[in-house]
Amino acid sequence: MSFTTTIKEEISRIDNTKSESISELSGFLRNNGECDENLIELVTENATVAKRIYKLIKDIYDVTSTIETKKNSNFSKNNLYLIDIEEKTDFILEDLSVMDNSGNILPEPKEYILGGEEEIRAYLRGAFLSKGSINDPKTARYHLEYLIEEKPEAQVICDLLNLFDLNSKIIARDKGYMVYIKEAEKIGDFLRIINANNAVLYYEDIRIYRDHKNMTNRLNNMEQANMDKVVATATKQIEQIEFLKEGDYINLLDDKTQEAIEYRLKYPEASLTELAEIISYETRKPITKSGLNHRFRKINELIERIKKNS
Repeated sequence: MSFTTTIKEEISRIDNTKSESISELSGFLRNNGECDENLIELVTENATVAKRIYKLIKDIYDVTSTIETKKNSNFSKNNLYLIDIEEKTDFILEDLSVMDNSGNILPEPKEYILGGEEEIRAYLRGAFLSKGSINDPKTARYHLEYLIEEKPEAQVICDLLNLFDLNSKIIARDKGYMVYIKEAEKIGDFLRIINANNAVLYYEDIRIYRDHKNMTNRLNNMEQANMDKVVATATKQIEQIEFLKEGDYINLLDDKTQEAIEYRLKYPEASLTELAEIISYETRKPITKSGLNHRFRKINELIERIKKNS
């Protein structure tokens, strides 16, 4: 079962007030199926969603719909569930703010459909049952989307999502418009908004695990990079020391720098910080990383002079 299916089945079991049920139905019908004077035909791949819509229509309008199952022709193993409403169709479409009393499709729902925060949540829930999906957080990327046919409705959904600071955006597709959210934290917030509480727990557990794993990987990479830098620095210093030894130039350096050479050869894998601590401990003469680095700069400067004059 996909993560989207799990979410839809969970929110299909939420108990609504009557106004929330109307708003949820409006969000579903405005984004689903076909309508004419005598028939409203809705479609979903989810049996639980089909039962949910059937029940809401029955409870609110005292209309008994029919549900028909048919094979999906789009190379999907899922069945399609067709919900046919043949009574009070004009009244239902007008009451749910799908059409006006002249049969014209409304570009956006009327004010009472989105009368309060709970109604807005319910509308988003209904639209999600119809056209929404969320990637499983176990996959490589976080992604929530609504695939909407008409641009005005896509803008309505995008604006409603952004009332909750979800940073949703719209992009045109070949067959309509996609309203989407890609930020992991915002998708978790969306699940809370539509009251998919079990999905929130699953989603956040996976998200936190992935974030922790990514942080660990970054720290490991950083540590490895630092180790590589330490090795490269030490290797270069030893090569410079060998150059001076071969040319018998060591005695041109002061005693403190010769001491640094002695300890670098003795501890070839130590970082400058570690080497400074070792020298300070063994000689009882404190030296900082900066001070030690200054001594190695003297070595580098001597080598440059030698090469310049040779």
